[in-house]
Amino acid sequence: MGESRSAGRPRSADKEAAILRAALELLTSQGFVRMTLDQVAAAAGVSKSTIHLRWKSKGNLVTAALEAVRMAEAPPATGDTRTDLVAVLEDFAATVQRVRGMALIGTCLAEETHTPELIALLRERTVLPRRALLGELLERARDRGEIRTDADLEEAVSALLGPFYADYMAGRGGRPAWAEGAVDLVLAGLRPPAAG
Repeated sequence: MGESRSAGRPRSADKEAAILRAALELLTSQGFVRMTLDQVAAAAGVSKSTIHLRWKSKGNLVTAALEAVRMAEAPPATGDTRTDLVAVLEDFAATVQRVRGMALIGTCLAEETHTPELIALLRERTVLPRRALLGELLERARDRGEIRTDADLEEAVSALLGPFYADYMAGRGGRPAWAEGAVDLVLAGLRPPAAG
């Protein structure tokens, strides 16, 4: 989670957890632009240099905090593709809403020209692992013959996640059962042709 470590005294896991927790709370309450490392240090009860020993920038710290709260693994597989995909999407939406993630995404996009490492870290630590979880579930479904063998799974993953962003931009965010609707729509398009 932190930067690579040099030899020496081991770092305190409790301090690291406190820093990540403080960063996440401040991100939620202040937003990325207004939160400062001084605020994080004060809230975590550590020095600013303690933060810099672990993370080289505010963007690095924030994306590490987001990585800590995202679902690291899919929930226990039920064997039911629909149920498993819906569970991953619902966790994704809950995480984004909990940390004001849409505002952070907007900041990352706005800063892409000046601070490209911010969006690169967000992709690496949160976006791509989530996409990989969904892709693995679709691969298993393909292996079981539930979806077409020629299906483009990357496109399918984008189609699963897209409604969340589109609804938010249209002022329809937080619709109940959006995840079920997205999964049903995508799986209908991926079904193998009927035999006969």
